[in-house]
Parts: sequence; structure tokens; C-alpha cells
Amino acid sequence: MDDKLTIFIAVTAAAVVTQMLILAVIAAVLWRAAARMHALSENIESRALPLLQDAKKLTADVQSFLDTARPKVDVLLDNASVISTTAREQTQKVDVAITDFMDRARLQTIRVDEMLTRTLDQVENTKSKVENTVLSPLKHLNGVLQGIGAGFESLFQKSGHPKNGRQNDEMFI
Repeated sequence: MDDKLTIFIAVTAAAVVTQMLILAVIAAVLWRAAARMHALSENIESRALPLLQDAKKLTADVQSFLDTARPKVDVLLDNASVISTTAREQTQKVDVAITDFMDRARLQTIRVDEMLTRTLDQVENTKSKVENTVLSPLKHLNGVLQGIGAGFESLFQKSGHPKNGRQNDEMFI
């Protein structure tokens, strides 16, 4: 058993040495990686630090601008609100005025139409009355005068014309 124990111890020692070498290689790789990371972080830090400082300055400038501009923006917003309200009120007033004007114009148009209709009706009535009172008697008078004229004409005509009325019949054809 002694030989087996020696072999076991030798194999175990070889395994421990192998593990130690592997761990040493891992430690060396990690150490080099840490060195690279440190160099990279210094490089990033050297580049990022000015950017961060510029960003801080920019943030401070923006904050200062906002602090000075905020009251002005508030005044602008208040003015815009007042203008919007005033414009809405004026638009409503104009709408009411235009609606009232249109209603009145419509009523006046109806009144003018009724007046013209009444006037035209009165003109037609007057025309009819003139025809009945003036022209009708004139037509009758004209007929009577033509009859008297025909009577005088037949009275003063030569006796060579027939008196049976054939000539008069021809006139009424």
C-alpha cells in the first residue's frame, strides 16, 4: 500500500502544481487585463472629464437662461391667453351683429317686396279703372261718331249707289 499511497500523493501533488500553474496564468491574465482596464479608464476619464465639465457649464447656462426667461415666457403666455379670450369675445360680438344685420336686411327685403307688390297691384287696378272710366266711353263715343259719320255719308251720297246695304255688308266682312 505504500506504493499506492506514494503514487496517490505524487498524482495529487502534480494536480496541485498544475492547478497552481493554471491559477498563476489566470492571475497574470487578470493582472494584465486590470492594467489595460486601468489605462482605458484613465483614457476615458481624461476624455470624459472635460465633457462632463462642459456639460456642467452648459447646464448652468441653460438654468440661468431659464431663470431669466421664465417670467417673460409667463407674460407671453398670459398675453396670448388674453388675446385669445378677447378675439373670441369680439368674434362672438361680430357674429351677433352680422346675424342681427342679416335678420333686419331680410325683414326689410320682405317689406320692400310687399310694397312693390302692393304698388304693382294698385297700378294694375288704376289701369283697369282708367280703361273702364276713360277708354270704354271713348270707344263708345268713337262708335257713335262712326255711326253718325256713316249716317251722314249715306245721306249725302249720290243716288247711284244701291240702298239695299250691300256696300255696308262688304265693309263688315
